[in-house]
Amino acid sequence: MDSLRGTGVALVTPFTEEGEVDFTGLKNVLEFTGAHVDYFVVLGTTGEAATLNKTEKKEVLEFVKNNNPKELPIVVGIGGNNTAQIIEDIKTTHLEGVVAVLSVSPYYNKPSQAGLIAHYTAIADASPLPIILYNVPGRTGSNISIKTTLELANHSNIIGIKEACGDLSQTGEIASSKPDDFMIISGDDMLTAAMMKQGTIGAISVMANGFPKEFTEITTYALAGDFDQAQKASNRLEAVNPLMYEESNPVGVKEVLRQKGICGNNVRLPLVPASQSLRERLSQLL
Repeated sequence: MDSLRGTGVALVTPFTEEGEVDFTGLKNVLEFTGAHVDYFVVLGTTGEAATLNKTEKKEVLEFVKNNNPKELPIVVGIGGNNTAQIIEDIKTTHLEGVVAVLSVSPYYNKPSQAGLIAHYTAIADASPLPIILYNVPGRTGSNISIKTTLELANHSNIIGIKEACGDLSQTGEIASSKPDDFMIISGDDMLTAAMMKQGTIGAISVMANGFPKEFTEITTYALAGDFDQAQKASNRLEAVNPLMYEESNPVGVKEVLRQKGICGNNVRLPLVPASQSLRERLSQLL
């Protein structure tokens, strides 16, 4: 899966003032990010997939396929906390033109490690496309352990993990013990340079929506083995990064896109658009 090296942008889903999907805004985002990133990730957390209905998810995925300016690889997010429903969603999603499925670890249920293994094994057995695990304990309430990740890495249809545990010791141990063909992808923008020094192949990034050129410099330098320059590129985004999450993702990055004239900053409840304070601080940094 060399096509997934470098920067994948976790695409936002723009909305109109009326709350409908803004396809004009989405096209602008695809053109703006597609000029610099290496692949698109559709219907992830940053894309507010949790508040999109089935029809909207289908329309957004098809739109990205049909408005892909450089024919970049596409990864689609299909996850949740109902294993049977995820399998059904994979089977009923039009996956032509998609290279892999990114599936977030089950949230709310808080399964045991044995439950996580059984969950991902069932999904991988049923999926016609390879599966990328997504570990984000800050959102799911549970961590995919090192041992569990390494066990799942031996499944023939599980090709990697988007790791957002925030623990470099965990990612380092996975990197040193994993099969050679199992990919680790950074899910933490500001740890990407350090994680790539450990052997991570790139990142699936929130920041790449608003700063595609600047963020891709991190992964480009790191893939070339210049980790000092990769870290310097990362440091240039350090001041703005916390503001991406201060009022929850993707509120911050959508405000950046609004200020850059790419799309609006509308989000769906229970999220609300950026506060006046956040807008002003982002404006100063930009």
